[in-house]
This record gives sequence, structure tokens and C-alpha cells, in this order.
Amino acid sequence: MSDPRITSSIFTRGAVDLSTLRGPAPASTRPGTPPQGGPSAGTPGTPGTPAAGGNAAIVDVTEATIQADVLERSLALPVVVFFGAAGFPESDEFAPVLERLAAEGNGAWVLARVDVQENPRIAQMFRVQGIPMVYAVVGGQPVDAFSGVVPEAQLRQWIQAVLKAGGVAVAEPEDPRLDEADDALMSGDLDAAERAYRKILADAPADAAAEAGLAQVGVARRVAGADPAAALAAAESAPDDVAAQLLAADVEVLSGQAEQAYARLVGLVRRTAGEDRETVRQHLVSLFTIAGPDDPAVASARRALASALF
Repeated sequence: MSDPRITSSIFTRGAVDLSTLRGPAPASTRPGTPPQGGPSAGTPGTPGTPAAGGNAAIVDVTEATIQADVLERSLALPVVVFFGAAGFPESDEFAPVLERLAAEGNGAWVLARVDVQENPRIAQMFRVQGIPMVYAVVGGQPVDAFSGVVPEAQLRQWIQAVLKAGGVAVAEPEDPRLDEADDALMSGDLDAAERAYRKILADAPADAAAEAGLAQVGVARRVAGADPAAALAAAESAPDDVAAQLLAADVEVLSGQAEQAYARLVGLVRRTAGEDRETVRQHLVSLFTIAGPDDPAVASARRALASALF
């Protein structure tokens, strides 16, 4: 799973041991827990009881309820555990974002909020060093975590990965920023389209749709003002002219003849060397980005490119 803030997952180092939380702690160690009979119905933190606001996808967790609200519930649904505390700016800023996404999830996952000031023992068990900190728990076990505040777009991707890890079928969320970028591209405002795609990629560097859009901007710029027929004719008459072949490949991609463009450039890779060869290779890879890695023509062309190179 992709961690938005750390590359080496703390779980690979055995940092979290939830075994001591599987049974209820003694009453004297449960902050705010009544000495007899447990919390009354409707009290925040009661197993299965929504947090303030009435949203069942958000629960407030204490030591008395973590087994039911996190460990047991994660056997059915992914649980995202948020460690924070009121009065801490980053925590106060990030909590509403998570809460909104939990509400949007419509029950696909649960947000479990832990106030570290009220529940220091839970924070200690999870090795929380600073707040905000977020854990994903699936099947009774933590599967990923990150600390600090991350951009919403990146957070959405992380939650999607958590849901997939929990076996939840998820639809790719629509990004209105992508629609705006695509509209700018279609209208010919290439500068606005480039800015919009780059902004998306700044938040989500692996966004395939934005990468494809940015590559399309590049093609549109390169063919601007060119006569398609003349470009193809020039390439036909000068098969080893790198610039002519690259322009012809761009024209073919925009004309719906991507496979022909790929074959043209793979052949050129075979006939060139040094800087020219690298220029052609990079150009071809940028054209692959437009179609995406799952396109069968791209997969075939990549194999042909590898053969040409090695």
C-alpha cells in the first residue's frame, strides 16, 4: 500500500502490538469510564455509537471501546484511526477533512477518533510520537500509517488503497480539477491545461489521468501550426530525419493511429544511436503515457522497444 508520508512502513518493523488492547483494561485505567456498568447508552465512545453529529461512520474511541470499535469492527470494514487532540492546529485542521471523507464513504469505512490527551495508553500502544497521526486497521491488524497533514487528493488515494486492502470494491473518485483541465485542453487553452494538470500532479504525483493530460498538452503544442499531410510526407521522404519522424508520430497519435506512431519510433530507435536514440526513446515513452500502461498496443510497443534497445 502506498504510504503518503513515509516510504518504510512502521509495520514492517513490528512497531505496533495490539495484543494488550484486545481485552478490557482495569476500570481504574479507563479515563472517563464509570466504575459500574460501563458507559451509559448514547455516550460518545460506547461500542457502535456514533460520535457527536450522529454519523455512524465516525466513532469516538476510548480504552473501554477500542476492542469493539476498532479491532472487532475492522473484521467487517476497514477502520481508519485518527489520533489528535483539540487545540493543536494541525490536528484541528486535518480532523474535519477526514470526517468529511468518512461521511462521503457512506459506510464503506469507519473513522475512529482517539483523543490522545484522554487516552494516552492507546497512543502509547500505537507508538504515536506526534499528532495528527493516522492508522489503517484491516482484519484486526494495522496495515499502514502516516503522520502529519497530507493534501486531500493524496489522502483520498490512500483511503482508496485501504479500502482495496480490506476487500472493498471501490469506484475511482471523480476529480473536478481534472474535468477543468480536460475542458481547457479541449478548448485549446494549452497554458491553462498545463497549469491545471501540473497542480493535480503536485498533490498526487502518480495520477495517471493528469500524466496523460500533460502528455497530450505536449503533443498539441508540438503539432500546432503543422500541416498533417505535409508532416507525414516529409517523414516518408526522410526516414532518418529525427525531427520529421517525431512530428509525424505526433500527427499519427492525434489522428487515432497510435500503433503506427509507435512502430515508426521503434524503428527509428533501431536506426539511431547516442543522443538521437535517447531523444526518440523519451518521445515514444511520452506517447505511451497518453494511452496508459493497460493499453494492449502500448504493452506490445514496449516489448518492441525493449528489443530494439537491448
